[in-house]
Amino acid sequence: MILIFLGAVGYVPNTMQTPPGIEGTWELVNFYNYDENGNVTDTVPTTDGYRQIKMYYNGKVMWTRYVPADSIEWFGYGSYEITDSSLTERLEYMSASMKKIANELQEWNMELILKENAYSQIFVDEDGNRTFSENYKRID
Repeated sequence: MILIFLGAVGYVPNTMQTPPGIEGTWELVNFYNYDENGNVTDTVPTTDGYRQIKMYYNGKVMWTRYVPADSIEWFGYGSYEITDSSLTERLEYMSASMKKIANELQEWNMELILKENAYSQIFVDEDGNRTFSENYKRID
């Protein structure tokens, strides 16, 4: 039997980081609008008291929006899938106001830019051009 000892000499630790996941709780910070070339044209902050929270866990998404000056309820629950560059949400339960604007499949496909403590879900038009994004920060 031959034993070979590879001690700490010359050991290089694996410094590659696992990509951040979307699981957790997120709060909307602002919106971006894009021009026809996909460049951000302006940043629109949320108004005082406005809160939109999303929670992702185990393939499920739940979100709610509170607008102090508006009595309309906005919320939804369903499933989600992500890839390196996309986020798809399929809602199975939502407020009446959300149901009015939902597509037939109740599915939203968005471009995704995901970082450790922030992410953007970018909406695109039928030609694949960026139109606007919702930008979130991790709160849990």
